[in-house]
Amino acid sequence: MSDMATPYHHGALREALVRATESLLAERGAEGFSLREVARRAGVSPAAPAHHFGDAAGLLTVVAGLGFEALTQALQAGDAGGGTDPRAALRGQGEAYVRFALQHPGRFRLMFRQGKLHADAALESHANAAFEVLAGGVRRGFGLATDAPMDDRQWNAVAALWSLVHGYAHLAIAGKFEPLSGDAGLEAYVQRSLGPILDASLQGLFGACPPARPRRRR
Repeated sequence: MSDMATPYHHGALREALVRATESLLAERGAEGFSLREVARRAGVSPAAPAHHFGDAAGLLTVVAGLGFEALTQALQAGDAGGGTDPRAALRGQGEAYVRFALQHPGRFRLMFRQGKLHADAALESHANAAFEVLAGGVRRGFGLATDAPMDDRQWNAVAALWSLVHGYAHLAIAGKFEPLSGDAGLEAYVQRSLGPILDASLQGLFGACPPARPRRRR
C-alpha cells in the first residue's frame, strides 16, 4: 500500500485511523503499536496520525475512551438482561465484561494501560461511566436508592465483583484457562464456569435472603 495521503475529510480520516489502531491492537497489542503502521493501514501519510492526535499516546487515549464507551454499553445490556432481579443483573454485567474482553482483547488491555495513555478528562469520564454501572448494580443488590451513599461493606462488594471479572478476563485472554478448557475450547469453558463462579460470589456478598427490590425516590 502506498504511503501517499488518501483524500479523507476530517471525520472520515479520524475514523479510519481509529479503525486501523484497533486492528493493529488486536494483532500486536499496545507493545506492537506504531503511528507509522497505523498510517500505512489507513492509507495515509505517516504524518497524518500525529497531525490529528498529537502523538501515539493521543491516538491510543482516544481509542481507549471509545473502548470504555463500548464497555459501558455492554454492561448496561448485560444488566438489563437480568430484569428486575438485582443478582441476575449483576451476573449479566459480569458475563458481559468478560465477553467484551474476549471479543476485544487488544482494546481491553489498552484501556487499563495507563502508562500508554494521556491523562484525559474524556477518558476518565468514560471509565467512570462503566464503573457506575457496576456500582449501581451493587446498590440495587443491597436495596439502596440510585444515588444513596454506600458503606465499606457495599464498596467492598463493588471491589470484589470487579476484581473477579477483571482477573478472570485477563486470565482468559492470556490463555491461562487452556489446561481447564479441554477439547471444547475456551468459549465453552467460559460459558460453563463463569456463571457459577459469579453466582457463588453474589451469594457470599449478599447472603441467602432474596435480593431486595430497589427503593424508589420520593
